[in-house]
Amino acid sequence: MHCIVTAGPTYEPIDQVRRLTNHSTGRLGTGLAKRLADDGHEVTLLRGRLATHTDRPKEIELQEFTTTSDLAEKLERLAKADAIFHAAAVCDFAAGQAFRRADDGQLEPLQQGKLGTRDGELLLELKPTPKLIARLRDWFPSALLVGWKYDVDGDRDAALGKGQAQISENRTNGCVVNGPAYGDGFGWLPAEGQAEHLPGQAALLDKLAALAN
Repeated sequence: MHCIVTAGPTYEPIDQVRRLTNHSTGRLGTGLAKRLADDGHEVTLLRGRLATHTDRPKEIELQEFTTTSDLAEKLERLAKADAIFHAAAVCDFAAGQAFRRADDGQLEPLQQGKLGTRDGELLLELKPTPKLIARLRDWFPSALLVGWKYDVDGDRDAALGKGQAQISENRTNGCVVNGPAYGDGFGWLPAEGQAEHLPGQAALLDKLAALAN
């Protein structure tokens, strides 16, 4: 089976030197890719260039991505894969126009390669990026698709509810739920069946590896 694992953060440029990005090490996705390779699968790991976990397992094809659109292009080129584990932390927003407030209170758009501190207080427009998980089923019509839902606000039940919504809205086969809202460990939500609590990363990797076997 050819498995794709996405891991680590995308980033979106603000100007020629600054970026918007997410806190994501890429460690879990890299560990999953290695586990799938150890089980005998052909594995492509798409990992963010800014991931702080930089282990490069020899048995895995590693491709680095930068922006959300770059990750989308790489996924679309791999459209014959059998399973996709989408653990990457994709930026929800990209930088739009930057503005400076003039003396009369009006906002003036800035047109320059680097935003400087001499411009004073700046306002930055944020534009939503496309939801890659919403496009996966069109790219991979018959593949196993697993998404991730990391949530900060709310409680465990609310986090699981958002994970279930992700499955329904994006036609995936399951969702891994984690983050402060969920609490310790991971929640596993299959498209059909009951939610399951997994106490740590080892249990999660066992569960996900079993899906590919």
